[in-house]
Order: sequence, then structure tokens, then C-alpha cells
Amino acid sequence: MAYRMSPRTLEDFVGQEHIIGPGKLLNRMIQADRISSIILFGPPGTGKTSIARIIANTTKAAFFKLNAVTAGVKDIKQVVEDTQNTFMNPTGKSVLFVDEIHRFNKAQQDALLPHVEDGTIVLIGATTENPYFEVNKALISRSTVFMLQPLKSEHIKKIISMTLTDKERGLGNLPLKVDEDAMELLAQMSGGDARIALNALELAVLTTNTNEEGEYHVTTDVIMDCIQKKVVRYDKSSEQHYDNISAFIKSMRGSDPDAALLYLAKALYAGEEPEFLARRIMICASEDVGMANPNALTVAVAAAQAVQMIGMPEARIILGHAAVMVATSPKSNSAHTALDKALEDVENKNTGEAPMHLRNAAAKGMESLGYGVGYKYAHSYPGNIVDDMEYMPEEMKGTIYYQPTANGYEAKIKEWLDKRRNKNIRRNPE
Repeated sequence: MAYRMSPRTLEDFVGQEHIIGPGKLLNRMIQADRISSIILFGPPGTGKTSIARIIANTTKAAFFKLNAVTAGVKDIKQVVEDTQNTFMNPTGKSVLFVDEIHRFNKAQQDALLPHVEDGTIVLIGATTENPYFEVNKALISRSTVFMLQPLKSEHIKKIISMTLTDKERGLGNLPLKVDEDAMELLAQMSGGDARIALNALELAVLTTNTNEEGEYHVTTDVIMDCIQKKVVRYDKSSEQHYDNISAFIKSMRGSDPDAALLYLAKALYAGEEPEFLARRIMICASEDVGMANPNALTVAVAAAQAVQMIGMPEARIILGHAAVMVATSPKSNSAHTALDKALEDVENKNTGEAPMHLRNAAAKGMESLGYGVGYKYAHSYPGNIVDDMEYMPEEMKGTIYYQPTANGYEAKIKEWLDKRRNKNIRRNPE
């Protein structure tokens, strides 16, 4: 069904208005038959192959198709040979559609490059993987990358409606009744993938008996049975994994517990390892919450240990607890920012050596060389602080790395540290 209902013209195409809508670049290229090399990047079932078919139906140039899973360098050479055969192809140019182009290895992509570069072949690549990671940079630089988005619910419903009324390629000749809520459910559960929606609809019709009125009646129960589980665009080995985890971390950092829980739920639903998620929460608890709420790291570490001990599905409860704790905590990155500044100085400056009075006289006689001489034990002084003790190397006197914020618990640290620094001879050089 999905193949039969594939659009033949631009007018039939549903969705992706941002790249193929009226007046958009790709639309103008197809209409004018002035296609240059392009790479179509997006999730399955969003129209990449359909766009290639529309180009095949409209272009006057020779059109070839290869699937990167089964094709090799020999197939590429054959396309080039056929393209350059002036008897078969007087223009000497062709359009080559390579489905799943990310599956081509370096040698195969390199075999394409010179012919794309000299214009012999206009390349149309389709991929579900980020081409900036998976496709030869030289091919990328000679192509326009178009990113397709998951289809919206209204797009899926429009495609379903077209299928129900199309008597040539669709189901228009059948006595078919699809409940409105069943259509809505199908649109929601397909995850923006038109192919899944159409295949589920076809399966529903094929496996449903006619009722007393002689109709095939598709209900929500039938749709649930045909799809079984809602599709989530999440592949642990691909970009969706990194996108979702990035959104999860940034939602916790941005103090949005609801968004954090959504991305956590997506990861769990798609089978992400709970231990991996626990590690990300621990990192965020230290990097982004930090000294504003030191207890957040304690909770995150305890959650990670509990996840290992308990396992799924109950581990989801602990991960949710930890994620909400981190998301709702006051934030400060002052501690790790301070360390990064210190690391930068260690790498790029002469930071000197530890003062002699801070060094340990580990062996008898080292005191005579100055080791530990003049050290004052902090706990022997009021407030457990020695105000006139210098801890920085001579070369780094006056350097301040840690700048506490006024957020959460760190506000108390800031008040205390400001008083301490005002008493100390060190001053911020700024």
C-alpha cells in the first residue's frame, strides 16, 4: 500500500512544506528540471524516496537508481558508462538516486565523487543518518542537504484519507469504514512515518471480516492490534539517540522537569540502557547543579547504584526521581568552570611549584631543606582558618578561579568566601 500510494507529482506530495512547498528551493528545482546534487536526510517514511520518484517522473535526464545496501563500485561504474554512452544518452548526463547512501563505504563514495564533481552525474542521496557524519565531506560540499521532518498528525490523516478514496491505487473500491478516532490513533501511533500508517491500515483491512452491512469496519481496537506498539524514532546507534539525550540533559539544566521526564520516557521506551541514563544524571548533578545543591549528586549517585541493584522496570522510578531532583535544583556550574580555568592555566602558564611550607617532610632531615617549615595547622586557629597563610605558588598569587553564584546553598558559600577573601592578601587581578 505504501508503495502504491507513493506520490507521482508535486501536487500529490503531502508534508515537508519547508523544503518542497510552493516557491521553496527544491520545488523550484524540480519544476524547472534544474536538479543539482542533493542529499535528502530524515526519518523513515517522511518522503525521501517519494521525492526521488517525483524527480524521476519529471526530469528529462536519464534516471538511475541504486540501493547502497546491495550496490558496489561496479554498479557505479556501469551507471557512469551508460551515462557517457552518447547513443543511449545523448545529453551525457544522468540523475542517480542512491537510497541509504550512508551504507556506501569510503571507496564507493570516492568512486562517485569525480563524476558528481564534473557534472556527469547529478546525485540524489537519501539517508536516515546525519550525512555530515556518514557521507564523504567532498560529496557533502558538492550537494545541497535537505532535512525532512517527521510528518505531522494532520499529514498522516490526509494521506490516509487520500488512500481511502483513491480507487486506482488505494482502497476506494472497498466498502470500508474507518472510525474517526481510529484514524486519529493511527496518525498518533505511526510516529510521523507514513509508511507505517499505510501498512497498518492495509493490514487492518486484510485481517478484518465484513460486518452485517458488508463493510470492513476499522476501529481503534483493530488499529491497536495492527500496530501493537507506538513507533518512537529512536535508534540507540544513530543520531536520534544523541538528539534525545542532549535534549534530556539540557532540559534538566534548564530546570524543566516535565521536558526532562518526557525525554527520559522516550529513552526508556526505546530500550535505552538505564545505567547509561543514570550516568548522564550524575554528570548533570555535578556539572550543572554543583554547589548550588550538593545533595543532588548524592541523590544521583544513590540512584545509579539503586538502578544497578534493581534493574528494569522498577529502575524507571528511581531514574525519574533523580531526574526531577536535578531538574528542580538551583543551578551553578561554578565549580567545574573554576577547574577548567585552572586546567587551562596548568596547560599554558608557568604555574610554579607548591610553596615549601605546604610540602610534606616525608623523610628525616627534609625539614633542614625547608619542607613543611612555617606551616600552620588550620584547626589550631579561630574559625579553623589561618588568614596569613599563602597556599598558592608564588607565580600564581592573587589568582581566583572559583566564583560562587548566589543560587541555592552556594549563596551561603559566597557570603562566607567573600569575607574570607577580603581578609586575605590575595586579590582578584581583575
